[in-house]
Amino acid sequence: MADLVARHDRGQLQNYDPERHRLTNAALDFGIEEAKRIKDWPTLERAVDEKIAEQQKFVVWWNAAVRRAGQPKKEFAKNAANSLTEKEATKLTGMPHQRVSDILNRLAKPDKYRERLLGAGYHAAMLEAGNVRGTQGTGDNEWYTPAEYIDLARLVLGEIDLDPASTPLANERVKATQIFTEAENGLMQDWVGNIWLNPPYAQPAIQHFADKMVAELEAGHVTAAIVLTHNYTDTAWFQQLAHAASAICFTRGRIRFEAPNGDQAAPTQGQAFFYFGSDVGPFAVVFADVGFVVNVVPAPV
Repeated sequence: MADLVARHDRGQLQNYDPERHRLTNAALDFGIEEAKRIKDWPTLERAVDEKIAEQQKFVVWWNAAVRRAGQPKKEFAKNAANSLTEKEATKLTGMPHQRVSDILNRLAKPDKYRERLLGAGYHAAMLEAGNVRGTQGTGDNEWYTPAEYIDLARLVLGEIDLDPASTPLANERVKATQIFTEAENGLMQDWVGNIWLNPPYAQPAIQHFADKMVAELEAGHVTAAIVLTHNYTDTAWFQQLAHAASAICFTRGRIRFEAPNGDQAAPTQGQAFFYFGSDVGPFAVVFADVGFVVNVVPAPV
């Protein structure tokens, strides 16, 4: 730990926001998995290095700010920026002490940890190609929302300020003022204004995007948003979005998402449009022909 502390300036540590660690770490995990999927090895290397650096910052903060169980406050380091109990720190960050210890053990052997994060596919490619630095991965796993539903969302939201999980081709129909592509990793960016989101549906990506949407709502950055997902009502991410939403439209029938080449998907379940915002009326009227619209009753405080 002393070596880690030495590599981080105290001023940087004081400006570190531990509450953002879970979201930042999830965003980096998403970037790592996507880079592996499309075999974009340079991007994978950068994402792995960023994840290790983020975790180093977090454990340094934890060591400087968190009192161990049974440690009297008066014996805590005088130069600590804060003085939190382990219970308080876990509540603040969502990270139990054992999880922090596991991360610290991995960081104690950074080369081995980096090799593990890069994964078998990366190392196989290194052996096969000799040197793939500078190459760009390819791959296509995009499914776009039919234009008719985008038009309805625009009627509700007005101008769409941001689509945080998009491509230039997809944005030809969404017409968002700003988009974040896979390379830009929307989970690492701020979401501001009126948001349209059709997130990646695979786990753990969809959970990461649900976490991000709720966090940006709670931060007051999002004016209004519509999120389109499959209606997996039993999942944690669906329940999370549902609790934060103002209304939900459960589709009548299934949406046939479209591939860039024009092929249509044949989903095995229906979909749900989540509305987040203060004006449910327009959403309920506009989406009435799409399916059954329900207002979400806020949970008691």
